[in-house]
Amino acid sequence: MSKAPSIHDHLAVRFANQRIVVWQDSDGGYAAELDSQVPDGVSVLRVADDEFAIKHRVLREDTASQFLIYRSGAATEGTNNWLLDVELAYGPVFTADRGALLRAGLGLAEPGSDALVTEHPAFFSDSKLVESLKILLLPSDDLVTVQAKMSAVAICQKEHSFSDLTRTLLSHHAQGETSGWDALSKLGLAEFHWSGAEHIYGYLSAAPTIPGFVLWMFQQARDGFDVTSSKGARNLAIDFRSFRDSKRSASAIKILARKAEGDLAYEEQVAGLPWETLRDADIFEAAEREIIRRLVDGIVNQTMPQREILETIGVRRHGSFWFEDYAMLYEALTAAAELIPAIRAARLEFASFDEGLTRYRDDLFRIDQRYRQFTYAYLTAEFKQPLDELAEQVEAAYVTDFVAPLGMSWQEQVDAVQRWRTPEATSQSEFYEKYVAKLTKGGNKKAVVVISDAMRFEVAKELETRILGLDKFDAKTDAMLGVLPSYTQLGMAALLPHKTLAHSMNGDPVLVDGLRSDGSANRSKILEAVGGTAIQAKDFVEMKPAERRDLYSSNQVLYVYHDTIDATGDSSKSEHRTFAAVSESLDHLVDIVKKLANANATNIFVTADHGFLYQRSKLATQFNLTVKPQGDQIVAEKRRYVLGRGLKEDAAFRTFQPHQVGLSSDLEVQIPNSIHRIVKPGSGFQFVHGGASLQEIVVPVVSINKGRSTTVERVNVDIHPESDKITTGQIVVKLYQSMKVEPKVTARRLRAGLYFGEQLISNEQEMVFDSESGEGRDRFQIVRLLLSKDADAANNQSVEFRLLEPIEGTDQWKKYKGAPYAVKRAFTSDDGWDF
Repeated sequence: MSKAPSIHDHLAVRFANQRIVVWQDSDGGYAAELDSQVPDGVSVLRVADDEFAIKHRVLREDTASQFLIYRSGAATEGTNNWLLDVELAYGPVFTADRGALLRAGLGLAEPGSDALVTEHPAFFSDSKLVESLKILLLPSDDLVTVQAKMSAVAICQKEHSFSDLTRTLLSHHAQGETSGWDALSKLGLAEFHWSGAEHIYGYLSAAPTIPGFVLWMFQQARDGFDVTSSKGARNLAIDFRSFRDSKRSASAIKILARKAEGDLAYEEQVAGLPWETLRDADIFEAAEREIIRRLVDGIVNQTMPQREILETIGVRRHGSFWFEDYAMLYEALTAAAELIPAIRAARLEFASFDEGLTRYRDDLFRIDQRYRQFTYAYLTAEFKQPLDELAEQVEAAYVTDFVAPLGMSWQEQVDAVQRWRTPEATSQSEFYEKYVAKLTKGGNKKAVVVISDAMRFEVAKELETRILGLDKFDAKTDAMLGVLPSYTQLGMAALLPHKTLAHSMNGDPVLVDGLRSDGSANRSKILEAVGGTAIQAKDFVEMKPAERRDLYSSNQVLYVYHDTIDATGDSSKSEHRTFAAVSESLDHLVDIVKKLANANATNIFVTADHGFLYQRSKLATQFNLTVKPQGDQIVAEKRRYVLGRGLKEDAAFRTFQPHQVGLSSDLEVQIPNSIHRIVKPGSGFQFVHGGASLQEIVVPVVSINKGRSTTVERVNVDIHPESDKITTGQIVVKLYQSMKVEPKVTARRLRAGLYFGEQLISNEQEMVFDSESGEGRDRFQIVRLLLSKDADAANNQSVEFRLLEPIEGTDQWKKYKGAPYAVKRAFTSDDGWDF
């Protein structure tokens, strides 16, 4: 950092070009430090009524040496000044005026710069501030820009535009910090700041303050900014959007908005807004809460069409400043808007066992999925109270109108079936032969099987969607008919290579071709016969990449066992977290699949041992069995199944002989009807499995292939200009997402702006094109841009509406598409004051 030139530096410059310098020090303030300021080799002559002698010496006696003639006090005028001829010959007279030195050191040559220095003594007497200012100044800076840069230095930043200065002061104010404003006031820059607020934004107050400005700013925003009649309003609108869009200031604006909302009593006003106005309102948080309240009312009372509900949520997602704060509530609303009509429309009667399986696999699973998504979002939301009434309706509809009647209808088909098999679905016990052995036969290909305990079918369908969203991955989900009883030990055994499945004498463990199948060690022994091994997911994930590659390369078949859902749901203390565990499980499985692919795995099967039943509310009393299973010997009695010998038939149970369910042992199986539970202490009651409900026995297989070619593309977005001319201070452009979002067609994030060459001359607006609608009309978005003062230079010239997209892995953006426009404005906004 360079220093401002000192008196010594200025004198050195003078003596570099002349032999004599006359210094007039009117108040004698430099007399004591005179010798230290004189350059080497210069003799000092102090005037003490000996002007003639001094003149004789420097002009006659010694005409080679350099002299500094120092005279203090008031300057002598006219012919009474004996040194007048010396001053004229070696002028101008040197005066160590601090202001003059500062102006010279900073390069301030603008008319009025002397007054600027004089009017801000606190600033220019602080050497650190002066040095910081010097770094920012350019030769072309006018006095307004100089003061702007002084203001930037005062609040410890380099950015000096009025927008940047205001952004910092607003951020300070939001945090209760006054140091920045105190510095401006102390340094005499407060009046300059308020002049800028008046000229640039149109803010005028007899007693301006930061709180007063904040309230005024939000009033203008609430009223929509009168951009057509006021250039100040347009400038404010542009900067206000910038304050909200920038990560540097968005959180501060939220704090200030919440305070202004109360001061303006906006919550009382928003309740009376027409729906068309409210849908686009996002200045204050109260608008978001009111929209959510009305959407809830529309769903609960069936007063709003599903299409309008989903469209409104899309509008909020794309355009609301507050959306992220309420994202989980909107997720819940989206799920509820689709779930409740689906339940009302569902046909739950089946003509056959096969029809029941097929319809659940193809359609009915979505109701379970939407119920899970609603419940998880509702329970996870920070502000769930607005959805309390809706949550009760969802729960009642799901349990009373779907789960219970579905269970009863399906039970009729379970009662009618004589063997637990169907041509419509692969039996779970045939998994290895159909999927793994078929692939690895011949030894040319390897297979990885990931078994996620209790991953039911609807969860697997969501996993499929997430995997399809990964580039170079393909995924397809099939449904298998799970084993009975649908519990962990039997389901895990069924997935291993085998010829026979049997219960041991006491039911546990399950035997695979006579071998124990419980635990990784026993499963690895079974898999050794096919060149495979087993590992727990936790151990696999903790391996180093090279270790995972070695594990994969050294085995023909690899089984990875993952347990998050069942471990959480199977305890009464944690079953309330079942759907949170599903969310975590999905994240785990995606991570495992990626790690497998990085270990060179190309063929991966993700499956489960069984599904589950779960409801958030307590089970109604009528679904608690009052009868107890009876038999000669009961070896296992769980909430959803019984194992024993000589089990007695009862109308509350469906009894299967072992051969009917594909088991080679002598243990019979009893399953409580429908969704009924056997009352027992300890394990979970709302989360259960082991029975024959569709949710428990439709077991998924997600077949995943990792290829080399890119498989994912982003949606295309087209620009639809309504005109090629800009005649006002704003521009409205339609943008069309020409394809809907699907698993392999992902959303596109863009930033829109107006450019003159490479200069941005409008506000920027970030947009996400993520519509899944098949209707083209649903995939239009509108962008409104306000021209900034910089657009004045582009009048009568060509500019470009430009869409930018982010460069992956960086904070940079690149051009996506553009459209030319001609600026033809009758009036511009130049008043010479912006900076």
